[in-house]
Amino acid sequence: MSILAPYLSALGDFIQPIMLFHVAWATLLGIFIGSLPGLTATMGVALLTTLTYSMDRDAAILVLICMYVGAIYGGSRSAILLNIPGTPASAATALDGYPLAKAGRARYAMALATAGSALGTIVGIVLLVMVAPPLAEAALKFGSFEFFWLAVFGIVISGQLTGGVSPLKGYIAGILGLMVAMVGSEGIHAHVRFSLGYDQLNGGIALISAMVGAFGFAEVLTAISQRKPDLVTHSDKSDRMLPRLVDLWRYKFTILRSGVIGTFVGIIPGVGEDIGAWASYAAAKRTSPERELFGKGSTEGLTAAETGNSAVIPGALIPALTLAVPGSAPAAVLIAALFIHGIRPGPMIMFEQPDFIYSVAAMLTFATIAIGVFGILLTKVFVLVLKVPREYLMPLVFALCVIGPYALTQRPFEIIVMVFFGITGYLLRKMNYPVAPLVLGIILGDLLDKSLRRSLILSDGDLTPFFTRPISAGFALVIFVSVVLSLRPVRRALTGLIGRAAGKAEG
Repeated sequence: MSILAPYLSALGDFIQPIMLFHVAWATLLGIFIGSLPGLTATMGVALLTTLTYSMDRDAAILVLICMYVGAIYGGSRSAILLNIPGTPASAATALDGYPLAKAGRARYAMALATAGSALGTIVGIVLLVMVAPPLAEAALKFGSFEFFWLAVFGIVISGQLTGGVSPLKGYIAGILGLMVAMVGSEGIHAHVRFSLGYDQLNGGIALISAMVGAFGFAEVLTAISQRKPDLVTHSDKSDRMLPRLVDLWRYKFTILRSGVIGTFVGIIPGVGEDIGAWASYAAAKRTSPERELFGKGSTEGLTAAETGNSAVIPGALIPALTLAVPGSAPAAVLIAALFIHGIRPGPMIMFEQPDFIYSVAAMLTFATIAIGVFGILLTKVFVLVLKVPREYLMPLVFALCVIGPYALTQRPFEIIVMVFFGITGYLLRKMNYPVAPLVLGIILGDLLDKSLRRSLILSDGDLTPFFTRPISAGFALVIFVSVVLSLRPVRRALTGLIGRAAGKAEG
């Protein structure tokens, strides 16, 4: 009751015509931004933040959260219809969404994506109001040692859970991202590193330019290299716009598990929605009786991916609000917006503004309702994308990839960065390296660098506290076990042990 009362009170505060209007237009704009390949939720939230300076606090944060939720959900539209994830979070959605669309079930695939996104966000909201208050208290015990291991843990997890490739390739991509993050002024003494004499690099590599290049422009290059793009050209008569309740009930455990996984992946600083989707997808594939359908048009796989990436949003806001550490790239922009509007996220938030977490939960609830309504009403509009040849869309995508980074800083240099990371992302794809850990390494690099150096200053160069402090030791142990279990010989040996044990039990 102590949780329900402030949550219901916050819901009541937002049932006003002007607030509902903000919910509608911000969510709709987010859906369209998310559905356009090359534009990301981070970009949408960043651009919209500049328009909220004159708004009051609650309206401004409501608009940004609706943009965030709408953009993550909107990425599933182009992932399903064009096999181009509108946002990185929708990469796992494309694995089964696009084959379903090719089979003439594009509308039903989008309906399942809508239901999964809404249910995943709801699971995340419940965990947000349950986990955030005690985490804010526990966070008071976190120091630079613990934040260092958090950053390392994010890289390890992303390396293992991205697209089913070799974990080693994921680690390599993540380390490349960390190396990129070291370029520019370091965060403690502002000493310029690895700029190669170019003043434009003194401020480091802009995250949005790198993300748009690695995911957007790289997709343009990939599409150009494909001689005969496999386009969806038909729709099955049995295709429907509403999800079957029997399907949702059949996947109830998948939805619940994906929601929980997505939320807790979101809590890990910097990991983000794409890893939440991949982790949920991998868990569903391991336990599904129809795992052979995954990647070929599995409705369970699609539901798991969309549930997982949407549940990350409330999860990412948990560390953002209680630790002032972003759980995802859009959450990092939200932290800046919170400071702009007079809210100081961090361990003291439950003492200074104890009701704000419940206000955020209410905002997420209205955004969830909005994506459910728009997701159903706009299905026919998005299906029209099926009739647009990909060669007509790619020039538009390229234009958006150029406009997005340039609009934020007005620097032509950002376009060069975007092109560089686009070519890099394209080459990584060709060599079957995951791109998500690369971008994640850029996000986590600053946190890892600052935390490591501050820790060494505090310990006078002694590494012992990294392994003797209780929370740090726990993180180190989990990371070590995760890396060991990712090794193929260990996995084969473990699988054999489990198989023999199961055989003896049956015998």
